[in-house]
Amino acid sequence: MVTATGGAFRWHEDTRLLRADTVQDGLRDAVRAGFSLRVEGGRISGFKAPHPVLLCATSGSSGAPKVIRRTPASWQTSFAVNGSVLGLGPAATVAVFSGFDSSLALYAALEAAHHGAAILSLSGVRPDRQARAIADSRADVLYLTPTQLTELCKSSSALSSVRCIMVGGGRLSLAAVEAAATTFPAARLIQFYGAAETSFITWTDASTPPGSVGRPYPGVVLHVDDDGTIWVRSPYLFEGYEHGDSRHTRWRDGFLTVGEVGYLDPGGHLFLTGRAGRTVTVADRNVSLDRVEAALSHLIPGAQIVVVAVPDPRRGARVVALVAGAPTEDSADDLHRLSRQHLGPIMAPHRIQMCDAVPMLPGGKPDYRTATKLAQDMA
Repeated sequence: MVTATGGAFRWHEDTRLLRADTVQDGLRDAVRAGFSLRVEGGRISGFKAPHPVLLCATSGSSGAPKVIRRTPASWQTSFAVNGSVLGLGPAATVAVFSGFDSSLALYAALEAAHHGAAILSLSGVRPDRQARAIADSRADVLYLTPTQLTELCKSSSALSSVRCIMVGGGRLSLAAVEAAATTFPAARLIQFYGAAETSFITWTDASTPPGSVGRPYPGVVLHVDDDGTIWVRSPYLFEGYEHGDSRHTRWRDGFLTVGEVGYLDPGGHLFLTGRAGRTVTVADRNVSLDRVEAALSHLIPGAQIVVVAVPDPRRGARVVALVAGAPTEDSADDLHRLSRQHLGPIMAPHRIQMCDAVPMLPGGKPDYRTATKLAQDMA
């Protein structure tokens, strides 16, 4: 049974900040005072409200950031679920890899504080030094994005203290899964799918088939329309936008959609086929940029790949892939031929641009707006 704690967030008396700074101190002080929280632009402020509330910004990976409003209970409910699964308590140490303007890192820190676990903040730290800090502190639970996990694995030898890795905020490639198994030999790897507006929707386990984001998280009810639109009902949903809006976010009979598309297999596993705003028209055919990105990740394992679309007056749009970290023997022309063989002339990128690094947001997610501008500038 999933139940909420209710009331404001709490800071357990055993919780420790292992690499404290003014932002973390501010979060601790505001929570201890029982304040509502506003987290925006890397700043945390506490304020009094008639009812406890959390205001925090979305990542803005594919559009302007929005400020969402949710109750503490909508996160506290999942604290109760994760506490037992992750073994959270005063003996645990939770590592987070972004600043608290990332809802993933903020959630992980508040969850750790709720259970009395130590918090190891590794935001802004080089991956090799992150690995050293994990080893020195014997951190056993990691909350991070696929990109952050990939970079950490590249810079680490085996880290045996880690028991559980929670990965969210993007697609996890098979190469990343295999690298994590080597780097964290004692860890259980859980990929979860959700959004700032919905929190947890699904998560994976040992039975999850390749390509799926798992079954519904405890307390979640999923409905998928005939057109693939994913609708969610759960105790974890947000209340609404405090600032900004999205035409893709809609309510219907207690269910919420953020416009993402997918399907359920007979075993109840969810597969994603696209995200709101990430489908374009190329020569009168709809092309999911997410599907192209996923396909290229399988063709070029270990590389960082961001796929965007630029306007084209004749075809509607042209697909462009920015690739960093591809094997040195592969040229852009080689990769372009390979992509056309596997994806066909419509879905294959019109252009593959090799670069030193793909644009990323501070929270570890792709920065699609900057990547689109970069693709246009490189044309």
